[in-house]
Amino acid sequence: MTVVLLPYPDAGIPPAAVPFLRGAHAVYASGIDTELADLLGAKPAPDDLAAEPGPVVLFAADAADPAVEALVRAGSRVIAQPSGAGLVEAAKVMDRLRSPGGCPWDAEQTHDSLRQYLVEETYELLDAIEEGDRAALREELGDVLLQVLFHARVAAEDAADPFDIDAVAAALVAKLVGRHPHVFTDAERVHTAAHQQVRWEELKQAEKRRESSVDGVALGQPAVALAGKLGQRTGRAGLPADLFPGGDSSAEQLFRLAASARRSGVDPEGELRAVAKRFAADVRAAEKSARAAGLDPAAMDADAWRAHWPQPNSDSPQ
Repeated sequence: MTVVLLPYPDAGIPPAAVPFLRGAHAVYASGIDTELADLLGAKPAPDDLAAEPGPVVLFAADAADPAVEALVRAGSRVIAQPSGAGLVEAAKVMDRLRSPGGCPWDAEQTHDSLRQYLVEETYELLDAIEEGDRAALREELGDVLLQVLFHARVAAEDAADPFDIDAVAAALVAKLVGRHPHVFTDAERVHTAAHQQVRWEELKQAEKRRESSVDGVALGQPAVALAGKLGQRTGRAGLPADLFPGGDSSAEQLFRLAASARRSGVDPEGELRAVAKRFAADVRAAEKSARAAGLDPAAMDADAWRAHWPQPNSDSPQ
Protein backbone atom coordinates (compact mmCIF):
# COMPACT_ATOMS: atom_id res chain seq x y z
CA MET A 1 0.00 0.00 0.00
CA THR A 2 1.24 3.48 -0.88
CA VAL A 3 -0.22 6.80 0.22
CA VAL A 4 0.54 9.85 -1.94
CA LEU A 5 -0.24 13.15 -0.21
CA LEU A 6 -1.34 15.99 -2.50
CA PRO A 7 -2.20 18.99 -0.32
CA TYR A 8 -1.09 21.23 -3.21
CA PRO A 9 -2.44 19.67 -6.43
CA ASP A 10 -0.95 22.33 -8.69
CA ALA A 11 2.53 21.31 -7.55
CA GLY A 12 2.08 17.94 -9.23
CA ILE A 13 2.63 14.33 -8.26
CA PRO A 14 5.89 13.61 -6.37
CA PRO A 15 8.36 11.89 -8.75
CA ALA A 16 8.97 9.22 -6.08
CA ALA A 17 5.36 8.09 -6.47
CA VAL A 18 5.60 7.31 -10.19
CA PRO A 19 7.06 3.75 -9.89
CA PHE A 20 4.31 2.75 -7.44
CA LEU A 21 1.61 4.17 -9.70
CA ARG A 22 2.93 2.13 -12.63
CA GLY A 23 2.78 -1.06 -10.60
CA ALA A 24 -0.51 -0.38 -8.84
CA HIS A 25 -3.37 -2.86 -9.05
CA ALA A 26 -5.81 -0.06 -8.19
CA VAL A 27 -5.68 3.70 -7.55
CA TYR A 28 -8.03 5.41 -5.12
CA ALA A 29 -8.64 8.95 -3.88
CA SER A 30 -9.84 10.37 -0.59
CA GLY A 31 -10.51 14.06 0.11
CA ILE A 32 -9.40 14.92 -3.43
CA ASP A 33 -11.41 17.10 -5.80
CA THR A 34 -13.50 14.92 -8.14
CA GLU A 35 -12.06 16.50 -11.27
CA LEU A 36 -8.52 15.89 -10.04
CA ALA A 37 -9.38 12.31 -9.04
CA ASP A 38 -10.69 11.67 -12.55
CA LEU A 39 -7.54 13.15 -14.00
CA LEU A 40 -5.47 10.81 -11.84
CA GLY A 41 -7.61 7.83 -12.80
CA ALA A 42 -8.51 7.31 -9.15
CA LYS A 43 -11.72 5.79 -7.79
CA PRO A 44 -13.34 6.79 -4.47
CA ALA A 45 -11.62 4.97 -1.62
CA PRO A 46 -13.65 2.07 -0.10
CA ASP A 47 -14.29 1.96 3.64
CA ASP A 48 -11.87 -0.90 4.29
CA LEU A 49 -9.04 0.10 2.00
CA ALA A 50 -6.46 -1.88 3.95
CA ALA A 51 -8.22 -5.10 2.91
CA GLU A 52 -7.90 -4.38 -0.82
CA PRO A 53 -5.75 -6.96 -2.70
CA GLY A 54 -2.58 -6.21 -4.64
CA PRO A 55 -0.49 -3.05 -4.78
CA VAL A 56 -2.76 -0.07 -4.09
CA VAL A 57 -2.09 3.67 -4.29
CA LEU A 58 -4.22 6.16 -2.38
CA PHE A 59 -4.16 9.85 -3.27
CA ALA A 60 -5.18 12.05 -0.33
CA ALA A 61 -5.13 15.76 0.44
CA ASP A 62 -4.54 15.50 4.19
CA ALA A 63 -2.39 13.27 6.38
CA ALA A 64 -5.17 13.42 9.00
CA ASP A 65 -7.64 11.76 6.60
CA PRO A 66 -9.04 8.63 8.37
CA ALA A 67 -8.26 6.51 5.29
CA VAL A 68 -4.64 7.68 5.40
CA GLU A 69 -4.34 7.08 9.13
CA ALA A 70 -5.71 3.55 8.71
CA LEU A 71 -3.15 2.71 6.03
CA VAL A 72 -0.32 4.24 8.06
CA ARG A 73 -1.30 2.05 11.03
CA ALA A 74 -1.17 -0.92 8.66
CA GLY A 75 2.42 -0.05 7.74
CA SER A 76 1.85 1.64 4.36
CA ARG A 77 4.50 3.91 2.91
CA VAL A 78 3.70 7.63 2.66
CA ILE A 79 5.05 9.81 -0.14
CA ALA A 80 4.68 13.56 0.33
CA GLN A 81 5.18 16.40 -2.10
CA PRO A 82 8.62 18.01 -1.92
CA SER A 83 9.22 20.90 0.46
CA GLY A 84 8.22 24.12 -1.27
CA ALA A 85 5.15 22.70 -3.01
CA GLY A 86 3.06 25.23 -1.11
CA LEU A 87 4.80 28.04 -2.97
CA VAL A 88 3.04 26.92 -6.15
CA GLU A 89 -0.32 27.34 -4.43
CA ALA A 90 0.70 30.75 -3.10
CA ALA A 91 1.68 31.92 -6.59
CA LYS A 92 -1.64 30.63 -7.93
CA VAL A 93 -3.60 32.59 -5.31
CA MET A 94 -1.63 35.75 -6.10
CA ASP A 95 -2.35 35.28 -9.78
CA ARG A 96 -6.09 34.92 -9.06
CA LEU A 97 -6.13 38.10 -6.96
CA ARG A 98 -4.39 40.10 -9.66
CA SER A 99 -6.37 38.72 -12.62
CA PRO A 100 -9.72 40.00 -13.98
CA GLY A 101 -12.47 39.04 -11.57
CA GLY A 102 -10.06 39.08 -8.64
CA CYS A 103 -9.46 41.83 -6.09
CA PRO A 104 -9.83 45.44 -7.38
CA TRP A 105 -7.28 46.76 -4.87
CA ASP A 106 -4.68 44.15 -5.84
CA ALA A 107 -5.29 44.88 -9.52
CA GLU A 108 -4.49 48.58 -9.06
CA GLN A 109 -1.13 48.18 -7.32
CA THR A 110 2.23 49.02 -8.90
CA HIS A 111 5.83 48.44 -7.85
CA ASP A 112 5.88 52.00 -6.54
CA SER A 113 2.63 51.77 -4.56
CA LEU A 114 3.78 48.53 -2.93
CA ARG A 115 7.09 49.92 -1.64
CA GLN A 116 5.68 51.07 1.70
CA TYR A 117 4.26 47.62 2.42
CA LEU A 118 7.56 45.90 1.69
CA VAL A 119 9.31 48.19 4.18
CA GLU A 120 6.59 47.76 6.82
CA GLU A 121 6.46 43.98 6.51
CA THR A 122 10.25 43.75 6.68
CA TYR A 123 10.34 45.69 9.95
CA GLU A 124 7.52 43.60 11.37
CA LEU A 125 9.56 40.50 10.52
CA LEU A 126 12.58 42.03 12.28
CA ASP A 127 10.43 42.63 15.36
CA ALA A 128 9.27 39.01 15.37
CA ILE A 129 12.89 37.81 15.14
CA GLU A 130 14.05 40.12 17.92
CA GLU A 131 11.15 39.15 20.17
CA GLY A 132 11.67 35.43 19.53
CA ASP A 133 7.96 35.09 18.71
CA ARG A 134 7.67 31.93 16.61
CA ALA A 135 4.02 32.40 15.66
CA ALA A 136 4.68 35.98 14.56
CA LEU A 137 7.81 34.88 12.73
CA ARG A 138 5.82 32.39 10.64
CA GLU A 139 3.15 35.00 9.87
CA GLU A 140 5.57 37.80 9.00
CA LEU A 141 7.67 35.55 6.76
CA GLY A 142 4.45 34.90 4.87
CA ASP A 143 3.77 38.62 4.59
CA VAL A 144 7.26 39.24 3.18
CA LEU A 145 6.77 36.33 0.77
CA LEU A 146 3.52 37.96 -0.34
CA GLN A 147 5.47 41.06 -1.32
CA VAL A 148 7.84 38.97 -3.47
CA LEU A 149 4.93 37.19 -5.15
CA PHE A 150 3.06 40.47 -5.64
CA HIS A 151 6.01 42.29 -7.24
CA ALA A 152 6.74 39.33 -9.50
CA ARG A 153 3.09 39.20 -10.61
CA VAL A 154 3.13 42.93 -11.39
CA ALA A 155 6.40 42.48 -13.29
CA ALA A 156 4.84 39.78 -15.45
CA GLU A 157 2.47 42.40 -16.88
CA ASP A 158 5.20 44.81 -17.97
CA ALA A 159 4.95 45.38 -21.72
CA ALA A 160 8.61 46.20 -22.28
CA ASP A 161 10.42 43.79 -19.97
CA PRO A 162 8.13 41.14 -18.44
CA PHE A 163 9.34 38.48 -16.02
CA ASP A 164 7.49 36.25 -13.58
CA ILE A 165 8.07 34.42 -10.30
CA ASP A 166 9.70 31.50 -12.13
CA ALA A 167 12.26 33.86 -13.65
CA VAL A 168 12.91 35.31 -10.19
CA ALA A 169 13.41 31.82 -8.75
CA ALA A 170 15.64 30.75 -11.67
CA ALA A 171 17.87 33.80 -11.21
CA LEU A 172 18.13 33.07 -7.49
CA VAL A 173 19.07 29.44 -8.11
CA ALA A 174 21.73 30.50 -10.61
CA LYS A 175 23.15 32.99 -8.11
CA LEU A 176 23.23 30.53 -5.21
CA VAL A 177 24.85 27.80 -7.29
CA GLY A 178 27.32 30.20 -8.89
CA ARG A 179 28.41 31.66 -5.56
CA HIS A 180 28.81 28.27 -3.89
CA PRO A 181 31.18 26.46 -6.28
CA HIS A 182 32.62 24.56 -3.29
CA VAL A 183 29.19 22.95 -2.83
CA PHE A 184 28.03 22.41 -6.42
CA THR A 185 31.35 21.85 -8.24
CA ASP A 186 34.81 20.49 -7.51
CA ALA A 187 36.13 23.92 -6.51
CA GLU A 188 38.34 24.49 -3.48
CA ARG A 189 36.56 23.57 -0.26
CA VAL A 190 35.38 26.29 2.14
CA HIS A 191 35.74 25.27 5.78
CA THR A 192 34.68 28.38 7.71
CA ALA A 193 31.91 30.96 7.51
CA ALA A 194 34.52 33.74 7.37
CA HIS A 195 36.22 32.13 4.38
CA GLN A 196 32.84 31.75 2.66
CA GLN A 197 32.09 35.44 3.25
CA VAL A 198 35.33 36.41 1.54
CA ARG A 199 34.71 34.05 -1.38
CA TRP A 200 31.13 35.32 -1.76
CA GLU A 201 32.34 38.92 -2.09
CA GLU A 202 35.08 37.92 -4.53
CA LEU A 203 32.64 36.03 -6.74
CA LYS A 204 30.10 38.86 -6.53
CA GLN A 205 32.74 41.42 -7.52
CA ALA A 206 33.80 39.35 -10.53
CA GLU A 207 30.22 38.56 -11.52
CA LYS A 208 28.93 42.13 -11.41
CA ARG A 209 32.18 43.72 -12.67
CA ARG A 210 31.89 46.56 -10.19
CA GLU A 211 34.16 49.55 -10.59
CA SER A 212 33.94 50.72 -6.97
CA SER A 213 34.06 48.99 -3.60
CA VAL A 214 30.80 50.74 -2.71
CA ASP A 215 28.92 49.81 -5.89
CA GLY A 216 25.78 47.89 -5.03
CA VAL A 217 25.34 49.39 -1.56
CA ALA A 218 21.65 50.30 -1.22
CA LEU A 219 21.69 54.02 -0.50
CA GLY A 220 18.02 53.99 0.49
CA GLN A 221 18.52 51.87 3.62
CA PRO A 222 18.34 53.41 7.13
CA ALA A 223 21.21 55.83 7.75
CA VAL A 224 22.90 53.86 10.54
CA ALA A 225 22.78 50.66 8.50
CA LEU A 226 24.06 52.55 5.46
CA ALA A 227 27.01 54.01 7.37
CA GLY A 228 27.83 50.59 8.74
CA LYS A 229 27.69 48.96 5.31
CA LEU A 230 29.92 51.64 3.80
CA GLY A 231 32.37 51.15 6.65
CA GLN A 232 32.42 47.40 6.08
CA ARG A 233 32.80 47.61 2.30
CA THR A 234 35.60 50.18 2.42
CA GLY A 235 37.32 48.18 5.14
CA ARG A 236 37.55 45.21 2.80
CA ALA A 237 39.07 47.55 0.21
CA GLY A 238 41.74 48.65 2.69
CA LEU A 239 40.49 52.21 3.22
CA PRO A 240 41.81 53.43 6.61
CA ALA A 241 39.36 54.61 9.25
CA ASP A 242 41.08 57.99 9.50
CA LEU A 243 39.50 58.83 6.14
CA PHE A 244 36.00 58.59 7.57
CA PRO A 245 34.18 61.98 7.73
CA GLY A 246 36.19 63.93 10.30
CA GLY A 247 33.88 66.73 11.35
CA ASP A 248 32.32 67.26 14.78
CA SER A 249 28.69 67.41 13.71
CA SER A 250 26.32 64.88 15.24
CA ALA A 251 25.88 63.22 11.83
CA GLU A 252 29.62 62.87 11.22
CA GLN A 253 30.19 61.43 14.68
CA LEU A 254 27.31 58.98 14.17
CA PHE A 255 28.79 57.91 10.84
CA ARG A 256 32.18 57.17 12.43
CA LEU A 257 30.56 55.19 15.23
CA ALA A 258 28.39 53.13 12.89
CA ALA A 259 31.10 52.51 10.31
CA SER A 260 33.66 51.52 12.95
CA ALA A 261 31.16 49.24 14.69
CA ARG A 262 30.40 47.35 11.49
CA ARG A 263 34.10 46.94 10.75
CA SER A 264 34.52 45.34 14.15
CA GLY A 265 31.71 42.87 13.46
CA VAL A 266 28.87 44.67 15.26
CA ASP A 267 25.55 45.41 13.53
CA PRO A 268 25.04 49.08 14.47
CA GLU A 269 21.46 49.19 13.15
CA GLY A 270 20.41 46.19 15.20
CA GLU A 271 22.28 47.33 18.29
CA LEU A 272 20.83 50.84 18.14
CA ARG A 273 17.34 49.44 17.58
CA ALA A 274 17.74 47.21 20.65
CA VAL A 275 18.81 50.19 22.78
CA ALA A 276 15.87 52.24 21.46
CA LYS A 277 13.41 49.45 22.29
CA ARG A 278 14.82 49.16 25.82
CA PHE A 279 14.47 52.92 26.22
CA ALA A 280 10.84 52.81 25.05
CA ALA A 281 10.15 50.03 27.56
CA ASP A 282 11.71 52.12 30.33
CA VAL A 283 9.54 55.10 29.37
CA ARG A 284 6.42 52.96 29.61
CA ALA A 285 7.55 51.52 32.95
CA ALA A 286 8.15 54.99 34.39
CA GLU A 287 4.75 56.19 33.18
CA LYS A 288 3.06 53.13 34.68
CA SER A 289 4.83 53.73 37.99
CA ALA A 290 3.79 57.38 37.95
CA ARG A 291 0.14 56.52 37.31
CA ALA A 292 0.24 54.02 40.20
CA ALA A 293 1.47 56.88 42.40
CA GLY A 294 -1.42 59.08 41.30
CA LEU A 295 0.57 61.25 38.90
CA ASP A 296 -0.25 62.28 35.36
CA PRO A 297 2.76 61.21 33.19
CA ALA A 298 2.03 64.06 30.77
CA ALA A 299 2.56 66.59 33.58
CA MET A 300 5.75 65.15 35.13
CA ASP A 301 8.83 67.33 35.52
CA ALA A 302 12.43 66.09 35.31
CA ASP A 303 12.58 65.12 39.01
CA ALA A 304 9.40 63.07 38.73
CA TRP A 305 10.73 61.24 35.67
CA ARG A 306 13.93 60.42 37.58
CA ALA A 307 11.98 59.25 40.62
CA HIS A 308 9.97 56.77 38.61
CA TRP A 309 12.63 55.71 36.14
CA PRO A 310 13.39 51.96 36.35
CA GLN A 311 16.60 51.00 38.02
CA PRO A 312 19.07 48.92 35.97
CA ASN A 313 18.03 45.26 35.93
CA SER A 314 14.90 46.11 37.85
CA ASP A 315 11.25 46.76 37.07
CA SER A 316 10.80 48.95 40.15
CA PRO A 317 11.26 52.75 40.11
CA GLN A 318 14.10 54.46 41.91
